[in-house]
Amino acid sequence: MDTLTPKRRAIFDFIRERITEQGQPPSLADIATRFGFASRSVARKHITALCQAGYIDVTPNQARSIRLARPLRRPEMLELPVLGQVAAGAPIGPDLDIHEQLLLDPSLFRRTPDYLLKVRGDSMIGDGILDGDLVGIRQQGDARDGQIVVARLDGEVTIKRLQRLGEGYRLLPRNPAYAPIDVGPDQDLFIEGIFCGLVRRD
Repeated sequence: MDTLTPKRRAIFDFIRERITEQGQPPSLADIATRFGFASRSVARKHITALCQAGYIDVTPNQARSIRLARPLRRPEMLELPVLGQVAAGAPIGPDLDIHEQLLLDPSLFRRTPDYLLKVRGDSMIGDGILDGDLVGIRQQGDARDGQIVVARLDGEVTIKRLQRLGEGYRLLPRNPAYAPIDVGPDQDLFIEGIFCGLVRRD
């Protein structure tokens, strides 16, 4: 396992804090109590996973035997530009200026994106993509049927599910309040990239 789930990252942070502040690691009972696990065996499963991932070392048959691994193996962080907005509703005009650069954990994404776009609108809420989210996009010019894509239609940009219809295409929203967009033969459609995951900021 190269990346951690949010729960295991929290457990690792708890272990590190205990070692730093108290000079010794927590016991399995401490971890079970801290995270509300029903038994120490649940805590042991998480500890085993952290050990296998290279974040900690554990000495068998020894109390409080958890140690931070040296060197700590962590995934490289991604530095991604926010290139503007993408419509989750009616298409909006392109906005390709770099607004900011974010340093992000790659475990947030199913595949590695090339850039981020800020979502404007609610047409993709059925896929968990909300207004204000930052969506990670891998730049590529083609996509499979059913994939979530960023598409440029007649020069305007939108995020939708792609449906192939013989020789044509349809862009599908994931909100019943919006109608699908049928791409006519006289319209210019370009696939800018595919959806890789999202970042939701408070």
